[in-house]
Amino acid sequence: MIIRTLCMGAVALSMMSGAALAGALDNPAKMTPFFTDSGMKTMKSKAAFKATWTAMSEEDRTDMWKECSDQVIAKQHNDFCKLTKQLGGAN
Repeated sequence: MIIRTLCMGAVALSMMSGAALAGALDNPAKMTPFFTDSGMKTMKSKAAFKATWTAMSEEDRTDMWKECSDQVIAKQHNDFCKLTKQLGGAN
C-alpha cells in the first residue's frame, strides 16, 4: 500500500512539473500571432508586434516577460524577448 501511494505521488509530481516546463514561449497558440509565417521564423513588424502584445491578457504578458527574464530562455527567443523588453515587459 505504501509503495503504491509513493508511486502515485511520483507520477502526479512528474505530471505537474512537466506542465510547468512548457512555458508560454513554447506555446504555439500564444506565439503564432507574433509571426508572419506558420513556422514562426519571421516576426511581425514592431507596430504589429506591439498591437498583438497589448491585445493579450495581462497574465499572458506577465508570463512571457518573466520567461524572457531567464537568460537561457531569452537567448532561445532572442528577438521576441528584445521586443518585450522594449515594450516595458508586462505593461
